[in-house]
Amino acid sequence: MKKTLLTVLISSAFLLTACGGGGSGDESASGSGNGTGVDNGAGDGTGGGDNGGVIVQPEPSIPLNNIADPVVRTEAYTETNMTSVAGESLVMTYKMLGVNGQEVQATSLVITPKTAAPVEGWPIVVWAHGTTGVADQCAPSRSKLKVEIEGMITQLLSAGYVVVAPDYEGLGEPSGNEFHPFLNLKSEAYSITDAVVAARHYLGVKVSNQWMAVGHSQGGHAALGAAQYASRANLDYKGAVAVAPASNLQTIFNTGKQLVANLPLKDQVSTLASLNTYAALITAGMQGQAASPTYAQVFETNAATIAAQAETICSEPLGIDFNTKMATAANTSLSGYLTQSDFMQVPAISTFLNSTSQPLSVKVTTPVKIYQGGSDTTVPANATADLITNATKLGTTNIVLTYDLAWNHSTAYTSNIPNIIADVKSLMPIQ
Repeated sequence: MKKTLLTVLISSAFLLTACGGGGSGDESASGSGNGTGVDNGAGDGTGGGDNGGVIVQPEPSIPLNNIADPVVRTEAYTETNMTSVAGESLVMTYKMLGVNGQEVQATSLVITPKTAAPVEGWPIVVWAHGTTGVADQCAPSRSKLKVEIEGMITQLLSAGYVVVAPDYEGLGEPSGNEFHPFLNLKSEAYSITDAVVAARHYLGVKVSNQWMAVGHSQGGHAALGAAQYASRANLDYKGAVAVAPASNLQTIFNTGKQLVANLPLKDQVSTLASLNTYAALITAGMQGQAASPTYAQVFETNAATIAAQAETICSEPLGIDFNTKMATAANTSLSGYLTQSDFMQVPAISTFLNSTSQPLSVKVTTPVKIYQGGSDTTVPANATADLITNATKLGTTNIVLTYDLAWNHSTAYTSNIPNIIADVKSLMPIQ
């Protein structure tokens, strides 16, 4: 049951896959440069809107990346052996504009094809990774690539594309003092745009000025952020491919809770532990920022203790710890192991859920391809339906959705790797 549809033709099967609803985003942004693809509707860099009861204030024009000497250093990436298909496989430390408006350092993989560059240079495909955590050791560049990701990157290299894979701000950064601002859209977007600029600075004439972004889950969210903030790179941006992209986080939290509300406690644990893990990463990622929420504001007592570990361990062991302790507690009661009933009304959390994290919150005119599964319980289909509906209301009419009822959060990506490669070749053919 597979369909490729324009936004306006989303089927009722897609819309009714999961229950619940969510707010829309309307954060204005504008910018100049080739392939910006962003239009705030007013044409003057101003705007604003009502997002789930939160008034979203306009922001200034997107600043062009004018960072001097953006590459700090490079070193060989050896966690995965790419020598059979890659000319260079590096971890690049680069400069980017951080979430607090200051220049910070971040890391990214830069992997080049083994073959000679074409006359116009290799185009750049950004791979935006899924959730790993917010602590430095969770940076993907410090680990071996997953088999399916290695396979996708191999195909991109063989087709003649450079792959740039940012860790995102705060993951693997040299100082060790900054947490990753998890699901902060602008932070992810600038991690991408500034990594592309730095990679071009490093590779010189071997790369063209064309680039696009591909991502899954948190990475799908980041790829949509890159579409919204692409003008910062001031290059020829070609589009985004987003698989099961996180969006409408309030809808995701509410949908998950509703789906298990009437189940026995032991059958609620897996879903609630997953939601707790994401809430913990959001909270940990906001530490050190202005008006950051406390764990006690977000979680009940026992859950708060577990959640605070997000600052030091990665998402997988954090989720396991939540699951294990909640499964034990479920023999009697989950009281003490849940989020606070009003945590989404905490001002910092409310602003984050309804504004800071929301992708496609302005009109985007460059191509957007989305893959979504109807059996996805991590990013439920109704969240993506809301995303597309809200984006359409803002004037983004070039979204192409491919939906399959059977895909879950993982298989929406793994089943579509050949299609993703085809999307890249279509949107950004080798010159």
